[in-house]
Amino acid sequence: MRPENQSSVSEFLLLGLPIGPGQHSMFFSLFLGMYLTTVLGNLLIILLIRLDSRLHTPMYFFLSHLAISDISLSSVTVPKMLVNMQTQQLSISYVGCISQVCFFIIFGSLDIFLLAVMAYDRYVAICHPLHYTTMMREGLCTLLVAGSWILCSTHALLHTLLLVRLSFCANITITHFFCDLTALLRLSCSDISLNMLVIFTEGVFIYLLSLGTILGSYIRIGTIILRVPSTKRLVKAFSTCGSHLLVVSLYYGTLAGVYLFSSSWDSKDIIASVMYTVATPMLNPFIYSLRNRDIKQAFEMCVNRLSSLRDNH
Repeated sequence: MRPENQSSVSEFLLLGLPIGPGQHSMFFSLFLGMYLTTVLGNLLIILLIRLDSRLHTPMYFFLSHLAISDISLSSVTVPKMLVNMQTQQLSISYVGCISQVCFFIIFGSLDIFLLAVMAYDRYVAICHPLHYTTMMREGLCTLLVAGSWILCSTHALLHTLLLVRLSFCANITITHFFCDLTALLRLSCSDISLNMLVIFTEGVFIYLLSLGTILGSYIRIGTIILRVPSTKRLVKAFSTCGSHLLVVSLYYGTLAGVYLFSSSWDSKDIIASVMYTVATPMLNPFIYSLRNRDIKQAFEMCVNRLSSLRDNH
């Protein structure tokens, strides 16, 4: 069969999740509930940080941007998956697929960079508490977030431009529930050596930079704590870093499961992708709020304000 070039490929087919025909309604309800929880939970975090002046600190500034990124990451993939589940239409347009790849890379990378920035913030808070306000000044926080956005957008644009130059064969079936870069590269009839070279150089450098920042920050935190060990300092460090460490473990654990320890897409890889794109963004608001006294107090204050407004009317 003669290969077709990209100009003649108007759409791709997304096979979706490996579920039985009679289970679509159940999984549709499940993922719709998870998506709505993700959006509402992260919007609540953003709202509380905006309304409560006590949360106008670098840590919560970074957390609000992580919440925005989580909403965006889920919104790139989940709505299309839900539409395909409900309509049983597996197609996605060529432009839609390429756009999904681009935005998925942007927000997936942004999550990783924001987690690295938050790790550095925790390092400064624990290791240099007396200089925290001067080291983590507003201008630096804004620069770190803006730099993350610019770097991740450039990173995504590079891979997208390298992708659109490729030709695709007659096989347009993607064994996934969204357009993943590596899945699309497997369908290409063109030479993908340049794409793979960029992935294993620039791409790996990007992720190692963020992972190195996280590991370096926590190694320094551990060194400082163990130098003069005390129960009080250990409890304080765990209360400060526990939520962040749990989120980092979820992100990098699922990322490793998807992209490092798999040779081909199967059900285990798709489950790991669901964890990364759906479950983790949904869990983040719970992780950061259930163990966070400031968030709880801000929520209680917001509820009390609403109750008093309702009573006045």
